[in-house]
Amino acid sequence: MLTISQLASYAGVTVRTVRHYHQIGLLAEPERDQSGYRSYDAAAVVRLIRIRVLADAGVPLARVQELLVAGPDEFARAVEEIDKALSADIRRLQSNRKRIAKLAAGDHLALPQSVVDYLDRLRGLGVGEGYIVLERDAWIMLAAQVPLSIDAVIAEKHRHLDEDPDMTHLYRLLGSAPDWPPDDPRVVELADLVEHLRIRAVQSGELEIGGADRTDPLSALLDAAMTESAPVARRLLAILEQRGWRGWTRLERVPEGRIPRDR
Repeated sequence: MLTISQLASYAGVTVRTVRHYHQIGLLAEPERDQSGYRSYDAAAVVRLIRIRVLADAGVPLARVQELLVAGPDEFARAVEEIDKALSADIRRLQSNRKRIAKLAAGDHLALPQSVVDYLDRLRGLGVGEGYIVLERDAWIMLAAQVPLSIDAVIAEKHRHLDEDPDMTHLYRLLGSAPDWPPDDPRVVELADLVEHLRIRAVQSGELEIGGADRTDPLSALLDAAMTESAPVARRLLAILEQRGWRGWTRLERVPEGRIPRDR
């Protein structure tokens, strides 16, 4: 007769594993002898080895008992089902590995490839990483809200960069703005450029001022993130509001504000 330690050793498992199999009912727990010890026989060794072989092969413990008592045909059917489940798990894990590998670049976390490519394009324009982080975080929030439209939005952003030198100039200014002091004279140049692009977009119908829901939480959150990004951002938004523009994500005109003529 064997002690639990000897049983575990013969079967190639740990004592903790034997106790776990007792708890879930896979291996019968013998009565204690007069000395208070449990003793195991050869049948327990054989059963424990069979359990280990099945578990090591990837059979879920919940199905081990079923296979231990199955006839040949039933065993074959069960193994086929388990093999299909394992194949699905393998495909899922391989997909996860690919996603994990992409995460090494950082920007891939919670972002579709189209946005990652766009951020890389901004880097290629010389946009600083401080602003890239702000832009990335905004896209993460947007992509979570409108996942089916984000590729079309990004395509439009690429079109603007392809066709409009002012847009490229804007990004280059924004890209260094987080490092500017609040009184940097370039803030006025940036405000001029932002206003010029807004006027042109409104006049062409590409940009709508206001909207039915001016308390949209996401827009408010994005605007708050912009305001808090750097001291210079607060000054920029203050200048734009003095000129009649309120907001960054969802635009409004201040009371009695009018769209000035394009420069």
